[in-house]
Amino acid sequence: MAFNNNTQYQTPNPEMDLYSLLNRDPEESTSAAAGQQRRLWVKTRSKAWWEHVSSPDYPDEEFRKAFRMGRATFDMICTELEAAVTKKDTTLRQAIPVRQRVAVCIWRLATGEALREVSRRFGLGISTCHKLILEVCAAIRAVLMPKFLQWPDPARAAAIRAGFEAASGIPGVGGAIYTTHIPIIAPKVSVAAYFNKRHTERNQKTTYSVTLQGVVDPNGVFTDICVGWPGSMTNEHVLQKSVLCQRALAGALADTWVVGNSAFPLTDWLLVPYAHQNLTWSQHAFNEKVGEVQEVAKEAFMRLKARWSCLRKRTEMKLLDLPVVLGACCVLHNICEIRNEGIAPELRFELFDDLIAPDDPIRSPEAVHARDQIAHKLLHHNLAGTNFQ
Repeated sequence: MAFNNNTQYQTPNPEMDLYSLLNRDPEESTSAAAGQQRRLWVKTRSKAWWEHVSSPDYPDEEFRKAFRMGRATFDMICTELEAAVTKKDTTLRQAIPVRQRVAVCIWRLATGEALREVSRRFGLGISTCHKLILEVCAAIRAVLMPKFLQWPDPARAAAIRAGFEAASGIPGVGGAIYTTHIPIIAPKVSVAAYFNKRHTERNQKTTYSVTLQGVVDPNGVFTDICVGWPGSMTNEHVLQKSVLCQRALAGALADTWVVGNSAFPLTDWLLVPYAHQNLTWSQHAFNEKVGEVQEVAKEAFMRLKARWSCLRKRTEMKLLDLPVVLGACCVLHNICEIRNEGIAPELRFELFDDLIAPDDPIRSPEAVHARDQIAHKLLHHNLAGTNFQ
Protein backbone atom coordinates (compact mmCIF):
# COMPACT_ATOMS: atom_id res chain seq x y z
CA MET A 1 0.00 0.00 0.00
CA ALA A 2 1.64 3.25 -1.09
CA PHE A 3 1.15 6.58 0.58
CA ASN A 4 1.65 10.16 -0.53
CA ASN A 5 1.74 12.78 2.19
CA ASN A 6 -1.61 14.27 1.17
CA THR A 7 -3.31 10.88 0.76
CA GLN A 8 -5.49 9.50 3.50
CA TYR A 9 -5.05 6.00 4.75
CA GLN A 10 -6.18 3.89 7.63
CA THR A 11 -4.13 1.98 10.17
CA PRO A 12 -5.58 -1.49 10.71
CA ASN A 13 -5.93 -2.95 14.17
CA PRO A 14 -3.36 -5.67 14.97
CA GLU A 15 -4.79 -9.15 14.54
CA MET A 16 -5.39 -11.17 17.67
CA ASP A 17 -3.34 -14.16 16.56
CA LEU A 18 -1.56 -16.82 18.60
CA TYR A 19 1.49 -14.57 18.98
CA SER A 20 -0.66 -11.83 20.47
CA LEU A 21 -2.38 -14.25 22.83
CA LEU A 22 0.90 -15.65 24.10
CA ASN A 23 2.22 -12.13 24.69
CA ARG A 24 -1.03 -10.68 25.91
CA ASP A 25 -1.10 -7.21 27.40
CA PRO A 26 -0.43 -7.47 31.14
CA GLU A 27 -3.19 -4.96 31.70
CA GLU A 28 -5.79 -7.09 29.93
CA SER A 29 -8.33 -8.76 32.16
CA THR A 30 -9.14 -12.44 32.32
CA SER A 31 -12.51 -13.83 33.23
CA ALA A 32 -13.28 -16.84 35.37
CA ALA A 33 -15.85 -19.44 34.39
CA ALA A 34 -19.33 -18.29 33.51
CA GLY A 35 -21.23 -16.90 36.47
CA GLN A 36 -18.13 -16.10 38.53
CA GLN A 37 -16.95 -12.59 39.32
CA ARG A 38 -14.58 -11.02 36.78
CA ARG A 39 -10.99 -10.88 37.96
CA LEU A 40 -8.03 -8.82 36.78
CA TRP A 41 -4.72 -10.62 36.30
CA VAL A 42 -1.64 -8.42 35.93
CA LYS A 43 1.86 -9.62 35.15
CA THR A 44 4.35 -7.51 37.02
CA ARG A 45 6.86 -5.77 34.75
CA SER A 46 9.56 -3.37 35.81
CA LYS A 47 9.30 0.24 34.64
CA ALA A 48 12.62 1.10 36.27
CA TRP A 49 14.37 2.02 33.02
CA TRP A 50 11.62 4.35 31.84
CA GLU A 51 11.26 5.96 35.27
CA HIS A 52 15.01 6.56 35.33
CA VAL A 53 15.10 8.00 31.80
CA SER A 54 12.08 10.24 32.34
CA SER A 55 13.35 11.70 35.63
CA PRO A 56 14.65 15.30 35.61
CA ASP A 57 18.03 14.05 36.85
CA TYR A 58 18.66 11.91 33.78
CA PRO A 59 21.54 13.45 31.75
CA ASP A 60 20.39 15.43 28.72
CA GLU A 61 23.03 13.85 26.50
CA GLU A 62 21.85 10.35 27.38
CA PHE A 63 18.23 11.36 26.75
CA ARG A 64 19.22 12.71 23.35
CA LYS A 65 21.08 9.48 22.57
CA ALA A 66 18.01 7.39 23.41
CA PHE A 67 15.39 9.49 21.60
CA ARG A 68 17.45 11.36 18.95
CA MET A 69 16.21 14.69 20.28
CA GLY A 70 16.46 16.92 23.34
CA ARG A 71 13.88 17.13 26.09
CA ALA A 72 12.43 20.40 24.82
CA THR A 73 11.62 18.89 21.41
CA PHE A 74 10.27 15.71 23.01
CA ASP A 75 8.05 17.77 25.33
CA MET A 76 6.78 19.83 22.40
CA ILE A 77 5.77 16.65 20.53
CA CYS A 78 4.00 15.32 23.64
CA THR A 79 2.08 18.58 24.04
CA GLU A 80 1.04 18.60 20.37
CA LEU A 81 -0.14 14.98 20.51
CA GLU A 82 -1.74 15.03 23.94
CA ALA A 83 -5.34 15.44 22.79
CA ALA A 84 -4.95 12.74 20.14
CA VAL A 85 -3.29 10.02 22.24
CA THR A 86 -4.65 10.57 25.75
CA LYS A 87 -6.73 7.68 27.12
CA LYS A 88 -9.04 7.72 30.13
CA ASP A 89 -8.55 5.65 33.26
CA THR A 90 -10.99 2.79 33.73
CA THR A 91 -12.17 0.95 36.82
CA LEU A 92 -9.75 -1.87 35.96
CA ARG A 93 -6.60 0.07 35.17
CA GLN A 94 -4.93 3.43 34.88
CA ALA A 95 -4.25 4.74 31.41
CA ILE A 96 -0.67 4.83 30.19
CA PRO A 97 0.57 8.47 30.42
CA VAL A 98 1.02 10.48 27.24
CA ARG A 99 4.78 10.89 27.71
CA GLN A 100 5.25 7.16 28.04
CA ARG A 101 3.09 6.47 24.99
CA VAL A 102 5.10 8.89 22.86
CA ALA A 103 8.38 7.60 24.28
CA VAL A 104 7.55 4.00 23.38
CA CYS A 105 6.99 5.02 19.77
CA ILE A 106 10.00 7.32 19.38
CA TRP A 107 12.41 4.93 21.12
CA ARG A 108 11.29 2.09 18.87
CA LEU A 109 11.70 4.23 15.73
CA ALA A 110 15.09 5.50 16.91
CA THR A 111 16.59 2.15 17.84
CA GLY A 112 14.73 -0.29 15.62
CA GLU A 113 14.80 -2.74 18.53
CA ALA A 114 12.43 -5.71 18.59
CA LEU A 115 9.07 -5.30 20.33
CA ARG A 116 10.22 -7.68 23.06
CA GLU A 117 13.01 -5.26 23.98
CA VAL A 118 10.61 -2.29 23.86
CA SER A 119 8.35 -4.23 26.22
CA ARG A 120 11.23 -4.90 28.61
CA ARG A 121 12.41 -1.29 28.66
CA PHE A 122 9.03 0.30 29.27
CA GLY A 123 7.42 -2.37 31.44
CA LEU A 124 4.50 -2.91 29.08
CA GLY A 125 3.12 -5.90 27.21
CA ILE A 126 4.38 -6.63 23.71
CA SER A 127 0.94 -6.24 22.17
CA THR A 128 0.47 -2.98 24.07
CA CYS A 129 3.75 -1.62 22.69
CA HIS A 130 2.82 -2.62 19.15
CA LYS A 131 -0.54 -0.90 19.49
CA LEU A 132 0.98 2.25 21.00
CA ILE A 133 3.53 2.58 18.19
CA LEU A 134 0.84 2.48 15.52
CA GLU A 135 -1.47 4.82 17.45
CA VAL A 136 1.23 7.43 18.03
CA CYS A 137 2.46 7.20 14.42
CA ALA A 138 -1.11 7.72 13.23
CA ALA A 139 -1.43 10.73 15.54
CA ILE A 140 1.81 12.18 14.19
CA ARG A 141 0.41 11.82 10.68
CA ALA A 142 -2.93 13.40 11.58
CA VAL A 143 -1.75 16.18 13.90
CA LEU A 144 1.86 17.02 13.05
CA MET A 145 2.14 16.32 9.32
CA PRO A 146 -0.14 19.25 8.36
CA LYS A 147 2.12 21.52 10.41
CA PHE A 148 5.56 20.17 9.57
CA LEU A 149 5.44 18.36 6.20
CA GLN A 150 3.51 20.08 3.44
CA TRP A 151 4.17 21.33 -0.06
CA PRO A 152 5.29 24.96 0.36
CA ASP A 153 2.97 27.90 -0.06
CA PRO A 154 4.06 30.69 -2.48
CA ALA A 155 6.04 32.62 0.15
CA ARG A 156 8.00 29.61 1.32
CA ALA A 157 8.44 28.39 -2.27
CA ALA A 158 10.09 31.69 -3.15
CA ALA A 159 12.44 31.36 -0.17
CA ILE A 160 13.33 27.80 -1.22
CA ARG A 161 14.14 28.90 -4.77
CA ALA A 162 16.29 31.73 -3.46
CA GLY A 163 18.12 29.37 -1.13
CA PHE A 164 18.95 26.85 -3.83
CA GLU A 165 19.99 29.56 -6.29
CA ALA A 166 22.31 31.15 -3.73
CA ALA A 167 23.98 27.79 -3.13
CA SER A 168 24.14 26.46 -6.68
CA GLY A 169 23.55 29.30 -9.11
CA ILE A 170 20.68 27.36 -10.72
CA PRO A 171 17.52 29.50 -10.85
CA GLY A 172 14.01 28.29 -10.06
CA VAL A 173 14.88 25.16 -8.05
CA GLY A 174 11.93 24.32 -5.80
CA GLY A 175 13.34 21.14 -4.32
CA ALA A 176 15.76 18.23 -4.57
CA ILE A 177 14.34 14.72 -5.02
CA TYR A 178 15.78 11.36 -3.95
CA THR A 179 14.46 7.82 -3.58
CA THR A 180 15.72 5.22 -1.11
CA HIS A 181 14.72 1.68 -0.14
CA ILE A 182 13.47 0.45 3.24
CA PRO A 183 14.22 -3.24 3.94
CA ILE A 184 11.34 -5.51 4.92
CA ILE A 185 10.89 -9.20 5.63
CA ALA A 186 9.55 -11.26 2.75
CA PRO A 187 5.84 -10.42 2.41
CA LYS A 188 3.21 -13.13 2.27
CA VAL A 189 1.71 -11.76 -0.94
CA SER A 190 3.24 -10.35 -4.14
CA VAL A 191 6.71 -11.47 -3.09
CA ALA A 192 8.25 -10.86 -6.52
CA ALA A 193 7.07 -7.23 -6.54
CA TYR A 194 9.01 -6.46 -3.36
CA PHE A 195 12.16 -8.36 -4.35
CA ASN A 196 15.07 -5.92 -4.64
CA LYS A 197 17.33 -7.44 -7.29
CA ARG A 198 20.10 -4.82 -7.17
CA HIS A 199 20.46 -4.92 -3.39
CA THR A 200 20.36 -8.71 -3.45
CA GLU A 201 23.15 -8.91 -6.03
CA ARG A 202 25.30 -6.32 -4.29
CA ASN A 203 24.92 -7.69 -0.75
CA GLN A 204 24.77 -11.36 -1.72
CA LYS A 205 21.70 -11.66 0.47
CA THR A 206 18.07 -11.91 -0.59
CA THR A 207 16.49 -8.50 0.00
CA TYR A 208 12.92 -7.23 -0.08
CA SER A 209 12.05 -3.57 0.24
CA VAL A 210 9.60 -0.72 -0.16
CA THR A 211 10.49 2.67 -1.60
CA LEU A 212 10.57 6.10 -0.01
CA GLN A 213 10.65 9.07 -2.38
CA GLY A 214 11.08 12.55 -0.96
CA VAL A 215 11.62 16.17 -1.97
CA VAL A 216 13.60 18.43 0.36
CA ASP A 217 14.31 22.15 0.72
CA PRO A 218 17.85 23.64 0.99
CA ASN A 219 17.94 22.71 4.69
CA GLY A 220 17.08 19.06 4.15
CA VAL A 221 13.48 19.44 5.35
CA PHE A 222 10.96 17.26 3.50
CA THR A 223 8.26 19.08 1.54
CA ASP A 224 6.79 16.01 -0.16
CA ILE A 225 6.97 12.25 0.35
CA CYS A 226 5.67 9.15 -1.41
CA VAL A 227 6.13 5.89 0.46
CA GLY A 228 5.32 2.23 0.23
CA TRP A 229 5.67 1.24 -3.43
CA PRO A 230 7.30 -2.19 -3.98
CA GLY A 231 11.09 -2.35 -4.09
CA SER A 232 11.21 -3.82 -7.59
CA MET A 233 9.96 -0.51 -9.01
CA THR A 234 12.52 1.95 -10.40
CA ASN A 235 12.73 5.59 -9.31
CA GLU A 236 11.13 6.57 -12.61
CA HIS A 237 8.10 4.34 -12.03
CA VAL A 238 7.66 5.42 -8.41
CA LEU A 239 7.73 9.04 -9.56
CA GLN A 240 4.96 8.38 -12.07
CA LYS A 241 2.76 7.03 -9.25
CA SER A 242 3.34 9.98 -6.94
CA VAL A 243 1.18 12.99 -6.15
CA LEU A 244 4.23 15.12 -6.98
CA CYS A 245 3.99 13.98 -10.61
CA GLN A 246 0.25 14.60 -10.65
CA ARG A 247 0.86 18.06 -9.23
CA ALA A 248 3.37 18.78 -11.99
CA LEU A 249 1.12 17.47 -14.76
CA ALA A 250 -1.63 19.76 -13.45
CA GLY A 251 0.66 22.75 -13.96
CA ALA A 252 1.36 23.46 -10.31
CA LEU A 253 5.15 23.42 -10.85
CA ALA A 254 5.26 26.00 -13.64
CA ASP A 255 8.59 27.88 -13.63
CA THR A 256 9.92 25.54 -10.95
CA TRP A 257 12.56 22.83 -11.19
CA VAL A 258 12.84 19.77 -8.99
CA VAL A 259 16.42 18.49 -9.22
CA GLY A 260 16.98 14.75 -9.47
CA ASN A 261 19.82 12.32 -10.19
CA SER A 262 20.43 10.16 -13.26
CA ALA A 263 17.73 7.69 -12.21
CA PHE A 264 15.08 10.25 -13.13
CA PRO A 265 14.05 11.48 -16.61
CA LEU A 266 14.47 15.03 -17.86
CA THR A 267 11.05 16.70 -18.06
CA ASP A 268 9.62 20.20 -18.16
CA TRP A 269 9.83 20.34 -14.36
CA LEU A 270 12.46 17.72 -13.43
CA LEU A 271 16.08 18.76 -13.96
CA VAL A 272 18.70 16.00 -14.11
CA PRO A 273 22.41 15.77 -15.02
CA TYR A 274 23.76 15.05 -18.49
CA ALA A 275 24.27 11.31 -18.76
CA HIS A 276 25.92 10.84 -22.17
CA GLN A 277 29.62 10.43 -22.87
CA ASN A 278 32.08 13.15 -23.95
CA LEU A 279 30.53 16.05 -22.08
CA THR A 280 31.47 19.65 -22.88
CA TRP A 281 32.95 21.94 -20.25
CA SER A 282 29.59 23.60 -19.63
CA GLN A 283 27.89 20.23 -19.27
CA HIS A 284 30.54 19.03 -16.80
CA ALA A 285 30.11 22.25 -14.85
CA PHE A 286 26.34 21.89 -14.87
CA ASN A 287 26.59 18.32 -13.56
CA GLU A 288 28.78 19.53 -10.70
CA LYS A 289 26.16 22.06 -9.63
CA VAL A 290 23.30 19.59 -9.99
CA GLY A 291 25.36 17.17 -7.93
CA GLU A 292 25.62 19.76 -5.16
CA VAL A 293 21.84 20.18 -5.09
CA GLN A 294 21.39 16.40 -5.16
CA GLU A 295 23.78 16.05 -2.24
CA VAL A 296 21.36 18.11 -0.13
CA ALA A 297 18.66 15.48 -0.71
CA LYS A 298 20.99 12.51 -0.22
CA GLU A 299 22.35 13.99 2.99
CA ALA A 300 18.80 14.54 4.26
CA PHE A 301 17.93 10.90 3.59
CA MET A 302 21.12 9.82 5.36
CA ARG A 303 20.16 11.83 8.45
CA LEU A 304 16.61 10.43 8.26
CA LYS A 305 17.88 6.86 8.30
CA ALA A 306 20.59 7.63 10.85
CA ARG A 307 18.09 9.11 13.31
CA TRP A 308 15.45 6.43 12.86
CA SER A 309 17.35 3.16 12.78
CA CYS A 310 14.14 1.23 12.16
CA LEU A 311 14.46 2.36 8.53
CA ARG A 312 17.69 0.38 8.13
CA LYS A 313 16.51 -2.85 9.72
CA ARG A 314 14.12 -5.42 8.36
CA THR A 315 10.89 -4.80 10.19
CA GLU A 316 8.28 -7.31 11.28
CA MET A 317 5.52 -4.75 10.73
CA LYS A 318 2.80 -5.57 8.26
CA LEU A 319 2.94 -3.92 4.86
CA LEU A 320 -0.34 -2.12 5.56
CA ASP A 321 1.20 -0.50 8.65
CA LEU A 322 4.44 0.63 7.02
CA PRO A 323 3.21 3.81 5.27
CA VAL A 324 2.01 5.40 8.49
CA VAL A 325 5.28 4.51 10.27
CA LEU A 326 7.49 5.78 7.45
CA GLY A 327 5.44 8.95 7.23
CA ALA A 328 5.85 9.52 10.96
CA CYS A 329 9.63 9.14 10.64
CA CYS A 330 9.70 11.85 7.96
CA VAL A 331 7.62 14.21 10.09
CA LEU A 332 9.85 13.64 13.12
CA HIS A 333 12.89 14.22 10.90
CA ASN A 334 11.48 17.60 9.87
CA ILE A 335 10.79 18.58 13.47
CA CYS A 336 14.36 17.70 14.42
CA GLU A 337 15.79 19.60 11.44
CA ILE A 338 13.67 22.69 12.07
CA ARG A 339 14.64 22.70 15.75
CA ASN A 340 18.33 22.18 14.93
CA GLU A 341 18.55 18.77 16.54
CA GLY A 342 21.81 17.43 15.17
CA ILE A 343 22.76 13.77 14.90
CA ALA A 344 25.66 12.17 16.73
CA PRO A 345 28.75 11.64 14.52
CA GLU A 346 28.74 7.91 15.25
CA LEU A 347 25.26 7.60 13.68
CA ARG A 348 26.36 8.90 10.30
CA PHE A 349 26.91 6.38 7.51
CA GLU A 350 27.44 6.20 3.76
CA LEU A 351 24.05 6.05 2.07
CA PHE A 352 23.99 4.08 -1.15
CA ASP A 353 21.07 3.45 -3.48
CA ASP A 354 21.31 1.94 -6.97
CA LEU A 355 20.65 4.36 -9.81
CA ILE A 356 18.85 2.66 -12.69
CA ALA A 357 18.68 4.76 -15.84
CA PRO A 358 15.11 5.57 -16.92
CA ASP A 359 13.60 3.86 -19.94
CA ASP A 360 12.98 7.22 -21.59
CA PRO A 361 15.60 9.64 -20.20
CA ILE A 362 14.45 12.70 -22.15
CA ARG A 363 10.75 13.52 -22.10
CA SER A 364 10.78 17.09 -23.37
CA PRO A 365 12.73 18.85 -26.18
CA GLU A 366 11.96 22.15 -24.45
CA ALA A 367 13.61 20.85 -21.27
CA VAL A 368 16.73 19.92 -23.26
CA HIS A 369 17.03 23.49 -24.49
CA ALA A 370 16.33 24.93 -21.03
CA ARG A 371 19.01 22.72 -19.47
CA ASP A 372 21.54 23.77 -22.12
CA GLN A 373 20.78 27.42 -21.40
CA ILE A 374 21.30 26.94 -17.68
CA ALA A 375 24.58 25.11 -18.29
CA HIS A 376 25.80 27.91 -20.58
CA LYS A 377 24.96 30.64 -18.06
CA LEU A 378 26.56 28.75 -15.17
CA LEU A 379 29.85 28.46 -17.04
CA HIS A 380 30.00 31.92 -18.58
CA HIS A 381 28.83 33.81 -15.49
CA ASN A 382 31.52 32.26 -13.30
CA LEU A 383 28.97 30.27 -11.32
CA ALA A 384 30.33 26.86 -12.27
CA GLY A 385 33.14 24.85 -10.73
CA THR A 386 36.67 26.24 -11.09
CA ASN A 387 37.89 23.00 -12.68
CA PHE A 388 36.79 24.33 -16.05
CA GLN A 389 37.80 27.98 -15.81
